[in-house]
Amino acid sequence: MIRVQILLDSQYVGYVALSQVIETVASRLGVVPIVARIHDSAEIKDAIQRFAQEPNGGLVVLPSPVTAVERELIVGLAAKHRLPAVYPYRFFTVSGGLVAYGVDPPDFYRRAASYVDLILKGAKPWDLPVQYPTKFEFVINRKTANELGLVVPWALLIAATELID
Repeated sequence: MIRVQILLDSQYVGYVALSQVIETVASRLGVVPIVARIHDSAEIKDAIQRFAQEPNGGLVVLPSPVTAVERELIVGLAAKHRLPAVYPYRFFTVSGGLVAYGVDPPDFYRRAASYVDLILKGAKPWDLPVQYPTKFEFVINRKTANELGLVVPWALLIAATELID
């Protein structure tokens, strides 16, 4: 892979900094980063189809409401154009995506419930410490890897929290 397209929801500014980190790391690895600012299905289709016209590319899909809602479209286009892709959540791999690495959303919500409980019991929200994610998921869809003709190294298979066949 010599190029990577980063799908960034243009309305979701929270991940602009993450996109910049990915761009920096990609450049250091000799991979050309291409940011595609998307906000709807038409922009997603256009961005992926244009990107797929040249060989040796892959996708990084950043988390956002648009990418979550349009996951079937994104996963389908990645498969159609034989683009390996990394997604932010497990449900992308369940839909046929190659690899997901990110926080475990149910864990986030469980932990938020304890904060709600503390606040309802009188704690001041500004007195509570900021909580960072502590549980991450690394999911590999081996069926998709096989369809793309990829051999997943044993080190990654062992590190995965879940394998989908």
